[in-house]
Amino acid sequence: MSEKKTEKIIADNRKARHDYFVIESFEAGIELFGTEVKSLRAGGVNLKDSYCEIDRGELFALGVHISPYEQGNIFNKDPLRPKRLLMHKREIMRLSGLVSREGYTLVPLSLYFKGSYVKMALGLCKGKKLYDKRDDIAKRDADRVIERKMKDRY
Repeated sequence: MSEKKTEKIIADNRKARHDYFVIESFEAGIELFGTEVKSLRAGGVNLKDSYCEIDRGELFALGVHISPYEQGNIFNKDPLRPKRLLMHKREIMRLSGLVSREGYTLVPLSLYFKGSYVKMALGLCKGKKLYDKRDDIAKRDADRVIERKMKDRY
């Protein structure tokens, strides 16, 4: 029988959605060592200020901090080492063309378990200006006021 692959979110990069417009999102596998996966299961990851770069046809996530595993001793790796992302070559070449345009970048949006695999959601993003951020905050606050009024009625 086929088993459903459940997704369990490990970390979410909320700062990315605040600082960038997400144009398109992609899913990529991530190459990790055993102690890094154990640290992920314990929740020791930070995606803030991370980004992706394409180097010689390979995709790397830079600035992803995976804390050293407590019982890992000599097998622990550098927490900020570049992590290789796993995608098909044609997808990487397409991303390379999209990122080469001015103002676009690849940003990790979230890290999650899909079945027994660790996956990363990437976003093709364009930077927001200060007034865009203010508009988003104003819309969010207006939605919260409406929700509160609706709760008070019922």
